Amino acid sequence: MPRIDDVSAMSDVPAGDLPCELAFRRSLRRSHGRRQAAIARRRRLLRSRCSAFAAAVGLMVVSAGALAGTGGALPGEALSEDTISAVQRALGVEADGVLGPVTRRAIKRFQKAHDLKADGLLGPQTLKALGIELESARASSAGLDPRLEAIAECESGGNPRAVSADGRYRGKYQFSMATWRSVGGKGDPAKASEREQDRRAAKLLKRDGTAPWPNCA
Repeated sequence: MPRIDDVSAMSDVPAGDLPCELAFRRSLRRSHGRRQAAIARRRRLLRSRCSAFAAAVGLMVVSAGALAGTGGALPGEALSEDTISAVQRALGVEADGVLGPVTRRAIKRFQKAHDLKADGLLGPQTLKALGIELESARASSAGLDPRLEAIAECESGGNPRAVSADGRYRGKYQFSMATWRSVGGKGDPAKASEREQDRRAAKLLKRDGTAPWPNCA
């Protein structure tokens, strides 16, 4: 009767074949390990590709948002409030210089009526169809008139919140309330954004020249 610690009695494999069986099992373990490592590598590669795709989609979304924020102009060609106001006047909506939902809808209606892509954006073709040349749109956003810069410095030191001692003249260009309202301003000039004050002052300058600022012309 064989002893209980006899290896050949504990296995169905003949004693002479035991080393081969052990080598076979080790080979199976190594093969299994290689397969698991290959699976892990494929998963990492897939995750990296998915991440790259998600990043690309995110960039496209951000770019689309930036494009919409400039009125659909090409990068670096953001349209000025004056240009947007001109578009709004051509479309028959309130000319507030802001590309809001009402203006977007009006642009889309115009585009549909003129066989243009109805995307609500102010691209070159839409501007041209509205009678607004892209070159003039670019020029209108080039910056503040140097005369207005000098007037603002003289009147208020360039401070949009400046108020005269008697409270009569207000803001960067020291508007009186009557003059402010005459160029479309609402509320207190000194509480309006600097950009709004620049826009109203530019309108006043175009209409009356430097006469409203006799001490700073």
